Parts: sequence; structure tokens; C-alpha cells
Amino acid sequence: MSETVTTVIVVVALLAAMGLLSAVRIIKQYERGVVLRLGRLHKDIRGPGLTLIVPVVDRMRKVSMQIITMPVPAQEGITRDNVTVRVDAVVYFKVVKPADAVIRVEDYQFAVSQMAQTSLRSIIGKSDLDDLLSNREKLNQGLELMIDSPAVDWGVQIDRVEIKDVSLPDTMKRSMARQAEAHRERRARIINADAELQASKRLAEAAQQMSGQPSALQLRLLQTITAVAAEKNSTLVLPFPVELLRFLERAQPESDQAAPSAAAGTPAPAGGGPARSATAGGARSRTDGDVAPTFRSAARAARSAAEDEEEAGAPFSGALPPDPAAPLRDPAMVLPELQVTGLPTAESARERARGGRSEETAHSGHRHRHHGNRA
Repeated sequence: MSETVTTVIVVVALLAAMGLLSAVRIIKQYERGVVLRLGRLHKDIRGPGLTLIVPVVDRMRKVSMQIITMPVPAQEGITRDNVTVRVDAVVYFKVVKPADAVIRVEDYQFAVSQMAQTSLRSIIGKSDLDDLLSNREKLNQGLELMIDSPAVDWGVQIDRVEIKDVSLPDTMKRSMARQAEAHRERRARIINADAELQASKRLAEAAQQMSGQPSALQLRLLQTITAVAAEKNSTLVLPFPVELLRFLERAQPESDQAAPSAAAGTPAPAGGGPARSATAGGARSRTDGDVAPTFRSAARAARSAAEDEEEAGAPFSGALPPDPAAPLRDPAMVLPELQVTGLPTAESARERARGGRSEETAHSGHRHRHHGNRA
């Protein structure tokens, strides 16, 4: 009898211990316990620590109160300006009402995920491509409001929503690259144009300053020559006065008008002596005011030497040295240029030789006629 009683006591104690163990629950610090007693929600939300429930009668579900990070799968959509894009995002949310998260929705995490995907597609359709690329803060706020509106009834608070990446088609990427390159090129051209405008203004001011002092232009020319000759190179700089070019441009129409009148009037003397000398003298007299002051002394010396040679009656009979720049010169500009400097030209040498041969022919003809008469 005593053994039977002992056995019953041991069994009862074991059952009581098992029941006690099944009634004990441990809730972590970041969790809350929602108790359902016989299927009905118990008004008390169990906090962290050790808690007891009625075995078989109570059911408790633990709800995490931590912030949950949920990636939103990439969604394809067409923007308002008809561009196909692929956008993915991430959602940060947490449970603020454990009872609503358990009672009002079956699986609040799955519900938030689906709501985030549909809201993301809606945002893509309402936005332009430029907004997706450059104005993401505004889109993030709109997406957060769209997800948070239904999530409030689920006891969930949306903490933050971020758009992670926007994938574009390759053709769109190339088009955007060309657009950016064209924009940069336009800015570069505008900057270059502004620089040219400022430089032209500075050059105009410098020219105005130098026009009052002709020696300043000469000093600037010498500085330029010094800068070119600073390095070891084979560059040869020959300064040519602009005033001389202007004189040649004015002298060319005058020579064209004088040629027909000379052909219709008095014939030019043989050898091109007095007439050419008068023309050259007139050109030289007009050039004195047009040639730069630096080259007046050299031009006058050359002209005086040519005049002495013409007065002495010693025509130029030597061969002219080859001109390396002859193929690049304008034939219409060679004669006036040599006339200005007072040097003999190839044309004057040929005319003088032609005149000498004609005089010799005339003398020989006269001698033949004289011998015929005597015979």
C-alpha cells in the first residue's frame, strides 16, 4: 500500500513539474509577448523577462520590436517620359503595436514587402527619368508615405525608404553620354568665346597705347624676336612693315591705270631708263611717308646707290640671285616691291638687254647700208 502511494505522489510531482515548466516563458529585451487565452486576446502585453502562462489554455506569440531591414526586389517600369528603367530599394520599419501586428495582419513582414513593391512601381510611373537620377530625396519621401499609410493599421511604423539603384538600357546610357559631352563642349566654346572677347579688348587697348608711341611697337617686335630665338631652332624671322604692304596695295591700281595710258601715248624709251626712273622716283617719293621709320635709312641708301648707277650709265648686267620665296610671291607684287627698295628687277634687266640688242642691230644695219651706197 505504501509503495502505491509513493508511486502516485512521484507521478503527480512529475506532472506538476512538467506543467510548471510548460507555463514558464522567457521574453528577450527586444521582444514583446502577445497572449491568446482560449483564442481571445489577453489585454496584458508581456514584457521582457520571465513570465508565466496557463498551460493548454494560453498561447503566446513573441513579436520583435527591432528595426527590420527589408530589401525590395528590383522592379521594372516605364517613367512618365517613356523610358524603361529597373529600380530597386530598401525599407526600414519596426513594430510599434505588437497586438495589431499579430491580430490585424497574418504576416506583417510579407505585407510590408508587397506594399513596398507596388508603391515603387507607382512611383516609377509618376516620375521622370531626371527625377529618378537626381531628385531621389523627394521620391524617397513619397515612397515612404505610400507604404506607411496602410502599415499604420498593422501596428508597423515605416522608419525610412531608400532607392538603391536605377538601371538604364545601354542605348539610353549612350544617349545621355552624348548629351553630357555636347553640354560640356558648349560650355567650353562659350568660355573660349569669352576669353577671345576679353583678349580682343585688351589687344585693342594695347594697340591704342602703341599708336601714340611708334617705338613701343619696335620694342615689342624685338621682344618677339628674342622670344623666338631663345630656343635652338632654325626659324628665321624677317620683320616686314605693314605700311609697305598698304602702299603696294594702293600702288597696284595706279600702275594698272598708267599702263594703258602709256601704251596709247608716248612710247617708252629703250631700256626703260628715264620713264622707269621717273616712275620709280615718284614711287620712292610716295613711300617715304608710308615705310616704317626703321627701314627708311636702308631704303634711302639703296635708292641713292641705284640713282648713282643710272647717272653713271652703267646698266645692270649681272644675273640676279635665285629667290627662295619666288614660288610663294605674287608676280604682280614683285615689281612694285623692288621699285620701292630701288633695286633692279629681272624685267628691267631683260628690257635693257633687249634695248642694247636693238641698238646693235640698228648700227649694223646702218653700216651695211653705208657699204652698199659706197659700192
